Amino acid sequence: MPKITYIENSGKSHTIEVSNGLSVMEGAVQNDIPGIDADCGGGMACATCHVYVKEEWFDKLPKKEDGEEDMIDMAFEPNKFSRLSCQILVSDELDGLTVSIPSKQG
Repeated sequence: MPKITYIENSGKSHTIEVSNGLSVMEGAVQNDIPGIDADCGGGMACATCHVYVKEEWFDKLPKKEDGEEDMIDMAFEPNKFSRLSCQILVSDELDGLTVSIPSKQG
Protein backbone atom coordinates (compact mmCIF):
# COMPACT_ATOMS: atom_id res chain seq x y z
CA MET A 1 0.00 0.00 0.00
CA PRO A 2 1.25 3.50 -0.77
CA LYS A 3 2.42 5.63 2.14
CA ILE A 4 1.10 9.17 2.40
CA THR A 5 2.59 11.73 4.79
CA TYR A 6 0.33 14.37 6.33
CA ILE A 7 2.06 17.28 8.06
CA GLU A 8 0.08 19.28 10.59
CA ASN A 9 0.61 23.04 10.81
CA SER A 10 2.50 22.42 14.06
CA GLY A 11 5.01 20.34 12.11
CA LYS A 12 3.84 17.00 13.50
CA SER A 13 4.02 14.38 10.79
CA HIS A 14 1.81 11.32 10.23
CA THR A 15 2.88 8.73 7.65
CA ILE A 16 0.20 6.14 6.99
CA GLU A 17 -0.56 3.45 4.47
CA VAL A 18 -3.61 4.24 2.36
CA SER A 19 -5.28 1.68 0.12
CA ASN A 20 -5.24 2.24 -3.63
CA GLY A 21 -8.49 3.75 -4.85
CA LEU A 22 -9.18 5.73 -1.69
CA SER A 23 -8.74 9.48 -1.73
CA VAL A 24 -6.04 11.21 0.31
CA MET A 25 -8.96 12.67 2.32
CA GLU A 26 -10.44 9.23 3.05
CA GLY A 27 -7.05 8.01 4.24
CA ALA A 28 -6.85 10.97 6.61
CA VAL A 29 -10.38 10.53 7.95
CA GLN A 30 -9.95 6.77 8.49
CA ASN A 31 -6.74 7.41 10.43
CA ASP A 32 -7.96 10.40 12.48
CA ILE A 33 -5.48 12.87 10.98
CA PRO A 34 -6.21 16.26 12.61
CA GLY A 35 -7.18 19.10 10.29
CA ILE A 36 -8.87 17.08 7.54
CA ASP A 37 -12.51 17.52 8.54
CA ALA A 38 -14.12 16.50 5.23
CA ASP A 39 -17.44 18.10 6.17
CA CYS A 40 -19.03 17.28 2.79
CA GLY A 41 -17.71 13.72 2.71
CA GLY A 42 -15.76 14.21 -0.49
CA GLY A 43 -18.48 15.84 -2.56
CA MET A 44 -16.28 18.82 -3.45
CA ALA A 45 -18.83 21.10 -1.76
CA CYS A 46 -16.52 22.56 0.90
CA ALA A 47 -12.81 23.09 1.38
CA THR A 48 -12.31 21.40 4.76
CA CYS A 49 -9.98 18.83 3.20
CA HIS A 50 -7.73 21.50 1.63
CA VAL A 51 -4.04 20.58 1.64
CA TYR A 52 -0.80 21.92 0.22
CA VAL A 53 0.92 19.31 -1.94
CA LYS A 54 4.69 19.20 -1.62
CA GLU A 55 6.10 20.90 -4.72
CA GLU A 56 7.87 17.88 -6.22
CA TRP A 57 4.57 15.95 -6.20
CA PHE A 58 2.29 18.64 -7.56
CA ASP A 59 2.83 18.00 -11.28
CA LYS A 60 2.51 14.22 -10.78
CA LEU A 61 -1.15 14.62 -9.82
CA PRO A 62 -4.06 14.81 -12.25
CA LYS A 63 -4.96 18.40 -13.11
CA LYS A 64 -7.62 20.21 -11.10
CA GLU A 65 -11.12 20.36 -12.50
CA ASP A 66 -12.94 23.69 -12.54
CA GLY A 67 -15.13 22.73 -9.56
CA GLU A 68 -12.07 21.99 -7.44
CA GLU A 69 -10.48 25.29 -8.44
CA ASP A 70 -13.67 27.12 -7.41
CA MET A 71 -13.67 25.46 -3.97
CA ILE A 72 -9.95 26.17 -3.46
CA ASP A 73 -10.64 29.84 -4.17
CA MET A 74 -12.82 29.82 -1.02
CA ALA A 75 -10.29 27.90 1.10
CA PHE A 76 -8.12 29.42 3.80
CA GLU A 77 -4.88 30.82 2.33
CA PRO A 78 -4.78 28.90 -0.95
CA ASN A 79 -1.55 28.85 -2.92
CA LYS A 80 -0.36 27.36 -6.20
CA PHE A 81 0.16 23.96 -4.53
CA SER A 82 -3.35 23.83 -3.04
CA ARG A 83 -5.56 20.81 -3.71
CA LEU A 84 -8.66 19.29 -2.19
CA SER A 85 -7.51 15.97 -0.77
CA CYS A 86 -10.87 14.41 -1.70
CA GLN A 87 -9.86 14.81 -5.35
CA ILE A 88 -6.52 13.00 -5.10
CA LEU A 89 -6.95 9.26 -5.59
CA VAL A 90 -4.24 7.10 -4.07
CA SER A 91 -2.30 4.78 -6.37
CA ASP A 92 1.10 3.10 -6.29
CA GLU A 93 2.46 6.09 -8.23
CA LEU A 94 1.71 8.31 -5.21
CA ASP A 95 3.74 6.25 -2.73
CA GLY A 96 5.61 8.86 -0.68
CA LEU A 97 3.21 11.74 -1.38
CA THR A 98 3.49 14.51 1.22
CA VAL A 99 0.77 17.02 1.97
CA SER A 100 0.63 19.83 4.54
CA ILE A 101 -2.50 20.98 6.34
CA PRO A 102 -3.28 24.73 6.42
CA SER A 103 -3.04 26.46 9.80
CA LYS A 104 -6.76 27.25 10.07
CA GLN A 105 -7.62 23.56 9.67
CA GLY A 106 -5.04 22.32 12.14
